Amino acid sequence: MFTNSSRALAVVCTLSLGCGIHTTEGMAKTLISDDQEVQLGQQVKQELDKQGTKYVTDPEVVNYVRGVAQKIFVSASKDRPGVNWQVHVIDDPKQVNAFAVPGGSLYVFTGLLMAADNEAELAGVWGHESGHVVARHSARQMVDAMGLETVLGIALGQNPNQLAQLAGALAAKGALLSYSRQDEDEADEYGARYASAAGYDPHGLITFFEKLKKMEGNQPAFAKYLSDHPLTEDRITHLQRFIQEKHLTGSALNPERLQPVKQKLIAQARAAGVQPATLR
Repeated sequence: MFTNSSRALAVVCTLSLGCGIHTTEGMAKTLISDDQEVQLGQQVKQELDKQGTKYVTDPEVVNYVRGVAQKIFVSASKDRPGVNWQVHVIDDPKQVNAFAVPGGSLYVFTGLLMAADNEAELAGVWGHESGHVVARHSARQMVDAMGLETVLGIALGQNPNQLAQLAGALAAKGALLSYSRQDEDEADEYGARYASAAGYDPHGLITFFEKLKKMEGNQPAFAKYLSDHPLTEDRITHLQRFIQEKHLTGSALNPERLQPVKQKLIAQARAAGVQPATLR
């Protein structure tokens, strides 16, 4: 574990290119400790609670989502051991979205559950979001967007309010900072790889993306996920090529497992007088 002085020394080494850490990812890993990522994730949860975020407590829904996610976390934990993965289901039928925060908490909106056609699509999304955590993309974007000096101040504890400010921004937007195209491609690869390792069809993420892209113009709610994760044809092509080159296998779709959950959520939304995004 880095102390303040050793972390500062690591940064000096990084800047002088003398310690073998030449990338933004390397700097982020040096600067933003695992404990700080956990702290940030906890503060995000606190901010969401302050905003009155409503969470699903129905055991059937929560256990289903966590069950699929746990299959993905098996691979994610191998790539980044020590992460305490958690899943929270947000009761919002109007939002087709999901996001993961530093520290390993995955937030899923019920609108996304109702938008998916099968479990393979969910597995791809869970894998994609887990990939952002595994690859420390939020920490990397902090370095890129805020500058090394500011992030160094956070690392050394010189600005204790900065993490709280970041948590507020993350809770409000659903994504800490805009991910780069490279980050999104990398997270897509994680999504396909993790889904495949769990036995799911790795093309599930592609079919889900194509569905959102097709509905984007007519369904504003579908655009939320795409606004946080901009989608291009090149990105889909990249993912298709990756699946082929890596010979990713897996055929499970399991639509029959998802359907009862979807129908329950739709019925609950209607009973509450809310029109789900997927039915507009």
